[in-house]
Amino acid sequence: MYFAGLDIGSHATKSCMINWKEKLIAYVVKKTGAEMARVGVEALQECIIKASLKPSSIAYLAVTGYGRDVFSSTLPYERATEITCHATGAKYFFPKCRTVIDIGGQDTKAIRLDENGRILKFVMNDKCAAGTGRFLEVMADALNVKLEDMGELSLKSLEEISITSTCTVFAQSEVISLLAKGKNPTDVIAGLHAAIARKVHGLAKQVGVVDDVVITGGVAKNIGVVKALEKEMGRKVYVPPEPQIVGAYGAALIAKRKYLQKFNVRGLLTAAGY
Repeated sequence: MYFAGLDIGSHATKSCMINWKEKLIAYVVKKTGAEMARVGVEALQECIIKASLKPSSIAYLAVTGYGRDVFSSTLPYERATEITCHATGAKYFFPKCRTVIDIGGQDTKAIRLDENGRILKFVMNDKCAAGTGRFLEVMADALNVKLEDMGELSLKSLEEISITSTCTVFAQSEVISLLAKGKNPTDVIAGLHAAIARKVHGLAKQVGVVDDVVITGGVAKNIGVVKALEKEMGRKVYVPPEPQIVGAYGAALIAKRKYLQKFNVRGLLTAAGY
């Protein structure tokens, strides 16, 4: 018996497959693009194939993300909020997690949990791309570097440079101006990461930062952002093994829980002596 999670994000769509013991069997990450519903179906199908399963093997599916409302499937499924899925996924990987910071393609979320993983408070920055994956993409283009190289490059910085704006348009102009003045790109990148850290920390303080702090989302793969955030917050920040799929993993865990509730499977297993 298997359970699936699908996270149709603004930038990337992630699908996860877990077994009864909640072990990850397979996952797929695809660029979302304009056709969210189609890409969601494709990501799920590819994940099923990658796991060497048949659609009929999927007991239940949970769908989250920007595109959850346009998705439909013949599989039994239900929708779940991004906040719930990221909190569930982060708590699974780090049981002591009390604060979740999710930096996605177009938004940033800060979530405060109690010791049992219940959501106490959350806040989202979804009106501006400042400090998100899209922000870093634009800056990478301005700097003429690969997005995936920015993290390691920033760790080589020797001069502290302050980027005064996290607005994508203004920051891009600021970066170009700094380069024109002969500033080292590695120092500029480190300055961008520090600016993101200040922005994210300000958001997190609105919910109250409590250890352990876990960062999720594609931007968590950038070691420079993680280090800058640790410096800004003055505490350790934990990163899951594959941070980009945490929302989808959380959705798969929720799918299992919903299935158990819906069909009283746990009660049936207990009655049968399992």
